[in-house]
Amino acid sequence: MLDLLQKKFPIDVQPYQVIAQKMQCSEEEIVKQIQAMKENGIIRRIGAILDAKNMGFYSTLCACEVPEARIEDVAAIINKQRGVTHNYLRDNQYNIWFTLTASSNEEVQSILKQLECDIRIKIISMPTTKVFKIKVSFEMSGTNAI
Repeated sequence: MLDLLQKKFPIDVQPYQVIAQKMQCSEEEIVKQIQAMKENGIIRRIGAILDAKNMGFYSTLCACEVPEARIEDVAAIINKQRGVTHNYLRDNQYNIWFTLTASSNEEVQSILKQLECDIRIKIISMPTTKVFKIKVSFEMSGTNAI
């Protein structure tokens, strides 16, 4: 199922029904298994990965140095922003890294300025200059066939 979810997610009105047919089980069972994987931390979300730049949006990678005692609070404030994705804790001086996407560079700068006021920490913005990786998936079945 994880291979299907990563590599061949059906573009269909009822994608879980299509997956269920491929796996020869019920749609209800697929939904239950996905929910269990989310609850157990195996997967975080199922969603499309869109090329924001080609859609006319502006995106930047951000980093900030957050005192350990404030990490959870700062992360919660950052995560409230609609355009924030890929928010990670790193073992580094700059320990919170996230991406921010908005309709324009001006909007991104405005959001970052507001975030800095809210968290009282400087945010370093590092917009993409070259894309090196556009897709990653992990083989789960032990074979190359799906």
